Amino acid sequence: MLQRLIDDVKQSIGSALRLTSLAAAAAVALLITIAFLCAAAFVYVLQHYGAVEACLSGAAVFLVVTLIVIVVYTVRKREMQRRAEKAAKAAKSAAATMLANPALIATGLQIARAIGGKRLIPILAVGGLALGLMASRGAARGSEEAEEEE
Repeated sequence: MLQRLIDDVKQSIGSALRLTSLAAAAAVALLITIAFLCAAAFVYVLQHYGAVEACLSGAAVFLVVTLIVIVVYTVRKREMQRRAEKAAKAAKSAAATMLANPALIATGLQIARAIGGKRLIPILAVGGLALGLMASRGAARGSEEAEEEE
């Protein structure tokens, strides 16, 4: 059972690595193609209009490409922020729904009765400490992710 799981993981990692290397090779080939196209366009404009016009046209093309990349980056960043906000709202509403569930409250009361008051206080203290640590880690991760996105 465990060996089969390990073999599946190895196979999926191998496939992912092969696909990544193929994508990298295609990206390098595309980069070289774009470089030759830019050189050909530069030489054509240089022969017909002159050196200054060739340099300005090349700069204009790359400026347009840069502006398109900036717009796409900004749109994707906003989309990721919206998704994160939706996920946070969904998690909060799920937690509120879970705490408002009468079956959960009844189960908690039965557990409290079974354990007893004197034993329950240390358990609640440890649980509160664990919850506080989890919340502080979540806040630290959220601030790190926000800094990385900027």
